[in-house]
Amino acid sequence: MLKKRLIPCIILRDGLLVQSIEFRRYLPIGKPKIAVEFFNAWDVDEIIILDISASCEHRGPLYELIHHISTICFVPLTVGGGIRTVNDIREILKVGADKVSINTEAICRPSFITEGAEIFGSQCMVVSIDVKTNAQGNYEVYSHSGRHATGINPVEWAHQVEKRGAGEIFLNSIDRDGTKKGYDLELVKTVSDAVGIPVIACGGVGKMSDFVEGVMEGHASAVSAANIFHYYEHSTILAKASLKKAGVPIRLSTAATYLDKI
Repeated sequence: MLKKRLIPCIILRDGLLVQSIEFRRYLPIGKPKIAVEFFNAWDVDEIIILDISASCEHRGPLYELIHHISTICFVPLTVGGGIRTVNDIREILKVGADKVSINTEAICRPSFITEGAEIFGSQCMVVSIDVKTNAQGNYEVYSHSGRHATGINPVEWAHQVEKRGAGEIFLNSIDRDGTKKGYDLELVKTVSDAVGIPVIACGGVGKMSDFVEGVMEGHASAVSAANIFHYYEHSTILAKASLKKAGVPIRLSTAATYLDKI
């Protein structure tokens, strides 16, 4: 059985690490390099960095910052935000990232997914899907960091990005973001069961058992969170201890002790 992954998500706004609440309020936390240093020591499988202000400011990725972060990151690193061209992908990989996450540009120009996959491989292409419940009570995909409604159904979009060559989907619930209510399990399960590529669940984690539910009930291949990891007492080691106790196949570090965390 494939191991499930625990992936912290670092949200950047104007180059600073922030706490996000429903994609509308952002509380500054500090420098992203410090968070990466902690995650390296806290036993994580990968790290995702999303620059949420890039697309709205119509600018490219922060290459220098990505380079600095990659020099201290010892796990696979995915970077998203402001990626619009094949050259953007090339430069991000050149400064140290392992994968890229695309959202707005993938919606505006779906062929971009295929372009990237053909050149760099599907394993490099992660498509981020931000979903919100609309006025009709239906799930809808949003672009531009949750600002623009697209009218697209998330399952239909997940099917399309898979066909176009995406290697993974990063699925984020705008409604649950920062609420501590747990994952939107219906959304996660529906999308996860609809595609054959890995789905990373994000949005709403408030307690360690939420990670377990994301895998066991949501059928996610990986579980991610941002806000809960901003403070030491909510360490990723504790998250993995909860997953281990529930019988979820997860990679464990030989340097960490999990039994005393349960």
